[in-house]
Formats: sequence, C-alpha cells, structure tokens
Amino acid sequence: MQRPGVRSDGLVVRNLDSAALQLQAAALYRRVFAYDEPDVGLSPPLLATLLRNGGSAIGITGPGDELLAFAYGLPASDDTGVYHYSQAAVVAPSSQGLGLGRLLKHAQADAVRAAGMRFMRWSYDPLLSRNAHFNLSVLGAVGRWYVDDYFFRQGSDRVIVEWDLTAAEAPARPPQPDRVPAPASWGRAWREGDRRWLPIPADPAAATPALRSAVRAGFHEFLGEGLAAVACVRCTGDTSAYLFAEHRSAA
Repeated sequence: MQRPGVRSDGLVVRNLDSAALQLQAAALYRRVFAYDEPDVGLSPPLLATLLRNGGSAIGITGPGDELLAFAYGLPASDDTGVYHYSQAAVVAPSSQGLGLGRLLKHAQADAVRAAGMRFMRWSYDPLLSRNAHFNLSVLGAVGRWYVDDYFFRQGSDRVIVEWDLTAAEAPARPPQPDRVPAPASWGRAWREGDRRWLPIPADPAAATPALRSAVRAGFHEFLGEGLAAVACVRCTGDTSAYLFAEHRSAA
C-alpha cells in the first residue's frame, strides 16, 4: 500500500482508495486509450479489489484532487518465482512530458518492495520506441520475453520487461551503435561484437505488417541466444534502435 505523499510542487502520490478517484481513473483510462466501445474499459471495483488483496492502484493528483496519472497491478507468479505484474500506467495527455510517468513507476515500485517482492513486470508494444526508451533506458527494466499475439489477436505482440527493484537505475547514456541506421534498415538486425542491434522507426505510425514480422523475428533470434533487450536509443530523427546484450539479475 502506498502512503500519500505531498511534493513541493503540490502533486500528491496516493492510493486510489476512494470511489471518486476510482471513477476518475476509469474515465482517464478510456480517454488516454481512446476507447469508444462500451464493453472496453477499466472497472472501478477492480481497483478496490486490488488494493484489498495485495495489488497496487496508485495515482498522482493535482489541485482539486484531479487525477493526473495512475498505475495498477497485481501479484503474480511463474516457475521463476513471484513478481508484481503492472497492467497499465496512464498519464493524462496534458500532463505528459512532465516526469509523472517516472514518478508513478517509482511509487508503484515502493509499494511492491513494501509487499516483499523484488521484481516487477509489464508489457508494451515493441514498435513504440518512446515506451521502449522509457522502460529500458530510463527505468532500467530489461526486455526478457517476447510474446506473439499477447492478447490472443493478430498484431498484438508484446515485449515483457522485468524490473529488478534491487538493481541500480539504467546508465545515464546508453551506448550508440557504430553505424547510423537508415529507414531502409528498419527491422534488419546486425551484430557489433557482443552487442546486437535492431532498428525500428521512431514514429510507430511508420510500422507495417512486414516490419512487425521482422521485429518479431529479431527479438526471437536474440532472446533465443540468451540475450536481453537492455536499451532503446534514438539514432536519428526517424530511427531508434534496440540494444541486446547479456544481462543477469543481481544475486
């Protein structure tokens, strides 16, 4: 459970522990993801259930208790052990680019550590280079798994990242590739010593079905070699690139 905390800028980090905040979260979720269908959305009772059963439902409010951002997740496990799965992190369009995403994830990490867990996981679209950069190069999470058609529908591939909450944050300046990739190289992986690179468009609108297939193949190849996606860097105005390298969790 996250304890409320008031920052010097007036923002409050708090649990979504009131009906009013949960309703705001549901409305913000639909607005940010542009969901118009009545059967797609976020259930406010789910947020209450998570808070009462070991999950997380954490928000950031501004003046007048307006909800500016929130995240929620649940405890999970597999054959490697227990972890906290973060289902979504949502920031209001007017509040994006202000550092709220980073504040939110660290607040969620504090709650997970307080619950006695070491790892967090979540998923994202591999062609969203800004998300990849934030997850890998800013937070220091590591892309360890790639799931084809994650939501059981075509075109919903996802990278699953793992964030070791005992590890140091990502380096301030991840390395750049020796070569400068051009748009013609999108999806064409290459090797530089013990590093592997996979270029993608900086703008996800440029992604095509063929490019998605190439990125899928690149991830499967490098993850299959025992590597992990450890960074995503901007190379040029229109091109970013994933960096794959060996990575092991701290003992």
